[in-house]
Amino acid sequence: MELAYYSDYAVRLVNTEEPARNKDVLASVEAVRGLFGVNAQAARRATDADVTRFRSVRARLRAVFEAADSGDETLAVDLLNSLLLEFPVSPQISGHDTRDEDGKPDWHMHLADHPSNATAGYAAIAAMGLAFHLTSYGVDRLGLCEAPPCRNAYLDTSTNRSRRYCSDRCATRANVAAYRARKRLEAERTADTGRSVVTAQPSSPSTDL
Repeated sequence: MELAYYSDYAVRLVNTEEPARNKDVLASVEAVRGLFGVNAQAARRATDADVTRFRSVRARLRAVFEAADSGDETLAVDLLNSLLLEFPVSPQISGHDTRDEDGKPDWHMHLADHPSNATAGYAAIAAMGLAFHLTSYGVDRLGLCEAPPCRNAYLDTSTNRSRRYCSDRCATRANVAAYRARKRLEAERTADTGRSVVTAQPSSPSTDL
């Protein structure tokens, strides 16, 4: 598994909350376990106490994205470093049970966590994955969706650093809103022009009999 893959852990956790919509799906231990995806063994460590702990880590990860999105690279790095120090991991070479075409182990880097609870394990992997993404692609590749009211986090992997939205759905919604705004402005300008023309027309001369 490539280390950059782990950055998705951070995005998944941050996006369990949509502050502008007053929406939070991280309300149960089942929701916490769902964040681990295929990593079922790690998910089984989760307890009810992890709900509150996950929310705390989520707020800290969102702060990293907010700092990056505002252009404050130093703050984003400082916030991420504090998570890395608090939730360390040990890189290890792993082959698991996978084999290549020659029957040899498919060696790859793996992050081995040493958690005291499920939150510590998840936070360690999320922070390390985000750190690899940041150092590989740049702080400006961490963004927050520009389609109001959505402020979901995303990782920009576009070739020209052009991503602005968390999903195609938000991109379409933003484009439709911008199109409608342009049409309203054009209609207002046309109406104003029409009124100006009427006002500027000279009144018909009166005829004295």
